[in-house]
Amino acid sequence: MEISKPDIKIDVHEELFRKYIRVLKLARTPSREEFTKIATVAAAGILLIGLIGFIIYLFFEHKQMLGF
Repeated sequence: MEISKPDIKIDVHEELFRKYIRVLKLARTPSREEFTKIATVAAAGILLIGLIGFIIYLFFEHKQMLGF
């Protein structure tokens, strides 16, 4: 007599799919004000990271002039 293993993979995928559907049902489109705030913060973050990178670039390009 052979005992078959339960197909756990399908159960895991079904559960994950149900969670995704639940999140999509709860999601909504942001208002214009929310979107503007999120876009502003994201843009500020990108500019800050770019500025830090540019300062590091300048430091390594001109470190002889600075005396390092």
